[in-house]
Amino acid sequence: MSRRLPTIHGIVEHEASPYRMERLDLEFSNGERRLYERLHGRGHGAVIVVPMLDADTVLLVREYAAGMHRYELGLVKGRIDAGETPIEAADRELKEEAGYGARRLDALRMLSLAPTYMSHQATLVLARDLYPERLVGDEPEELEVVPWKLDALHELILREDFSEGRSIAALYMARDWLHHHGG
Repeated sequence: MSRRLPTIHGIVEHEASPYRMERLDLEFSNGERRLYERLHGRGHGAVIVVPMLDADTVLLVREYAAGMHRYELGLVKGRIDAGETPIEAADRELKEEAGYGARRLDALRMLSLAPTYMSHQATLVLARDLYPERLVGDEPEELEVVPWKLDALHELILREDFSEGRSIAALYMARDWLHHHGG
């Protein structure tokens, strides 16, 4: 599917709503003092989901990535809402973004995005035994769902439109987890 990129009519710098900027005045054990800045999340965390259509096929989504101003392939991901567990958030995001629910959801581990300047973490969730179900999400347009064979990850990571480090790492971790723990 080919879509025209959104037009940028202007850029306004301001505090991003899910984050606050913090300036840390730190003194290290050797007496050195430095100012560090970090983005600190205000929400309840996030999830990144590896949805397995079958034992060999993962579902990716193609969505607009404002940071790169292009469409990117990646995994289903999103914020955890107040009162939700990571498993509940993963199932909801999967329904919103890919049009599937999952009967089996396993939280594998936490992933950080850029720990040197962000406190943001996401729970990596493996979703299996999928069934069709769609919920209305907050995306401005329907996301394209792209099935991809796990044994072709070496091709996927070479694509220009698949560049997010968390998605790359999550796919390799999920593939290895499935190999060692069975389907």
